[in-house]
Amino acid sequence: MSQTTQQQNHSSALVVLSSLFFMMGFITCMNDILIPHLKAIFDLTYVQAMLIQFCFFTAYAIMSIPMGHLVEKIGYKNGVIGGFLLTAVGCILFYPAAGSHSYAIFLGALFILASGVTLMQVAGNPYVTLLSKPGKESATLTLAQAFNSLGTTIAPQIGAFLILADATQSASKAEQISSVQIPYLGLAGLLIILAVVVKMIKLPDARKIAHAETEHNHDGKTSVWQYKHLVFGAAAIFCYVGAEVSIGSLLVNVMGELKGLDHAAGAKLLSVYWGGAMIGRFLGSAAMSKIAPNKYLAFNATAAVALLLVAILATDADVAIWSLLAIGFFNAIMFPTIFSLATKGLGKFTSTASGVVCTAIVGGAIVPVIQGWAADTYGLMVSFVVSAICYVYIVFFAVQGYKADEA
Repeated sequence: MSQTTQQQNHSSALVVLSSLFFMMGFITCMNDILIPHLKAIFDLTYVQAMLIQFCFFTAYAIMSIPMGHLVEKIGYKNGVIGGFLLTAVGCILFYPAAGSHSYAIFLGALFILASGVTLMQVAGNPYVTLLSKPGKESATLTLAQAFNSLGTTIAPQIGAFLILADATQSASKAEQISSVQIPYLGLAGLLIILAVVVKMIKLPDARKIAHAETEHNHDGKTSVWQYKHLVFGAAAIFCYVGAEVSIGSLLVNVMGELKGLDHAAGAKLLSVYWGGAMIGRFLGSAAMSKIAPNKYLAFNATAAVALLLVAILATDADVAIWSLLAIGFFNAIMFPTIFSLATKGLGKFTSTASGVVCTAIVGGAIVPVIQGWAADTYGLMVSFVVSAICYVYIVFFAVQGYKADEA
């Protein structure tokens, strides 16, 4: 097979993987609709409501490394298919969970759903970086992740229409809870269709590319944990996901507290946050062909810190809200850039490294609970100091941590 033909096949594979990133973004962002919805129905505190994110992202901590080993055995394509199907099972379980009227059972179904998303993450991200042209890993993964942002942009609109629109004060508790059943059954059906489509399409085996990279590097490493830049990168992913999820999860409540917006109106405005990430990823993918990815990452993380400080100190509600919404644009390139910098040059360890990095997505479980506690204890706006600290660490990784293994 010629190099040109191989590259064409890789381009086709990257197009197919776009659907994977879209579904990951859509499903993850639906949590931002579930939080205010279930908080009101079950009369939860902020900490209790954030257990939605805790259960979802704890799945990354428990399942990522086993999923990394699974992908090494079954291949990246089968990992993607398995991720679609397991996520579909979790979506289907929302139907009996709603019928039970139990918050705990909701959380259990969410964990299974999240385990499927974990498999999609572990298989999908390294698949894209391994199929990318050398030196273009960050830009290519950022472009693929733009479709993740497309999912997060439209999820609040669709979720608000399908779930929150029915959750009026005149509706009974049973009717409010059952409003999640049909939307999640629809998601399950779409995921199963995507699994079948991917199964029918011929995709390259990226494991061969990974092993060839190891042979070329000759770095003598015998364990994924010997790569310091990977460890620093995993910590950066922990901080990034934690901050992004915390901000997205509390924005609807911020709009309610500062402007008196109801949950449905706040959820629609939340699309600006995720829409900014989509625009930022398309622009970032192009910009990183001219700007070093680590420098672009450092600038964006610094901007996020500045915007958080503005929101915390602002006396005007609109300034505070729009400062938080603007962070979505600067979040745009963080996950794909951190991931590609953290897993660069790992060769045959790439799938295992993906499991390690995706384990750090558990930041989305831990940081929101910490910020929820800060909101209950010190006030909603002051709690955003927690997110600011996370972005400060990302600046460190972008400036120093990513090159820890360089001679």
